[in-house]
Amino acid sequence: MNHRKTVAVASSWGETIGYSRAIRAGQLIFVSGTTASGPDGKALHPGDAGAQAQVILERIVAALAELGAGPEHVVETRIYLTDMKNWEGVGRAHGAVFRDVRPATAMVQVGPLIAPDLLVEISAVASLAADAA
Repeated sequence: MNHRKTVAVASSWGETIGYSRAIRAGQLIFVSGTTASGPDGKALHPGDAGAQAQVILERIVAALAELGAGPEHVVETRIYLTDMKNWEGVGRAHGAVFRDVRPATAMVQVGPLIAPDLLVEISAVASLAADAA
């Protein structure tokens, strides 16, 4: 019996790199690093990390929903910025989704992402066992 359920990546990167947008294993859901890339792989909202974060968080919430979860189940997020000066806009977008949930969160500056205009990447872990807590 297979206890893994996956959500496919909408772009060709999922096939090329060999990963899923999200995977549910039992009561845990892991959402891969998610960016605001369009179907052509180029960044949506170039130059606006806050708007990119909004797109990313919408994608994360949609992936969670496909696996039977919502933002309230998120226990951890990791935010990767190409420039820490963009922290506030990204933080506000994150806060709009997780203000009442308050997952454990890390925000770090990294080098360039897979496309040059992508300014932020976010991953998440959710637990359906959190309902019982």
